[in-house]
Amino acid sequence: MKRRKDPRHFARLLAIQTFFSENFDLNTNRKKHSLKDLKEINEMGDYDKELFKKIIEGVRENKSEIDEKISKYAPQWSLEQIKKVDLEILRIAIYEGFVAKITPPKVAIDEAIELAKELSGEASDKFVNGVLGAIYEKDK
Repeated sequence: MKRRKDPRHFARLLAIQTFFSENFDLNTNRKKHSLKDLKEINEMGDYDKELFKKIIEGVRENKSEIDEKISKYAPQWSLEQIKKVDLEILRIAIYEGFVAKITPPKVAIDEAIELAKELSGEASDKFVNGVLGAIYEKDK
């Protein structure tokens, strides 16, 4: 697999892993990984700390609005039915490209598709593309 070295990509990857670890309940006394741990596990270089902070704070603050968009544009899937990693990828892309507009929407969509290919199962990239593409068509 091709390893990307983009600090913005690393920021998104760390944000996904942070949200996933916070929202995925294993009902165990598992240790939460620090950002330092995640960087080492992922064998990554520097990440865009400012973008990471904006994503973490922004998704948390706008989660209801973001989840409404997901529900509206993926009506056949409840939030509980969407793979957890795909849900976090969608939340980040919607925040970045459509809510805060800190990244051009097409770039946010392309990055989300790449993250889905990298982190999720077969057809996840198509699902993520479909949801984000529908939002893009309506929010132009």
